[in-house]
Amino acid sequence: MKVLFKKLNKHAVTPSYAKDGDAGLDITAITRDIVITEDYEYIEYGTGLAFEIPVGYVGLLFPRSSVSKKDILLSNAVGVIDSGYRGEISFRFKRLAWDSAIYNVGEKIGQLIIIPYPQIQLEQAKELSDTERGANGYGSSGL
Repeated sequence: MKVLFKKLNKHAVTPSYAKDGDAGLDITAITRDIVITEDYEYIEYGTGLAFEIPVGYVGLLFPRSSVSKKDILLSNAVGVIDSGYRGEISFRFKRLAWDSAIYNVGEKIGQLIIIPYPQIQLEQAKELSDTERGANGYGSSGL
């Protein structure tokens, strides 16, 4: 499947798969801004990239596994890039400590996975079917 992308900055790095069979395209940071408020600090990385994701598909932004070596978390857990968005892709991480290890400009900071999704038609019901689990939520599997 072909997906159009545009480099918004001459330093932008074309995303690529690290290995055959990888699901995510590695995305590289070309800018880093650290924003400090009274309550928290976050680091926003610009990629200099914009995508034209086809209608019926969504781009999902995930952190790389190397984030486990840092004390930062992707702020929105998974970024959602809708097919109508044409702006720059960025990653915003929340710092867990003031002296957290963070990514540097030029490092791979995340992954983009593009997948199809169904268009859902909701229908309100008075009752839902019974299942073994029912309404049991968190921890219902015993783990």
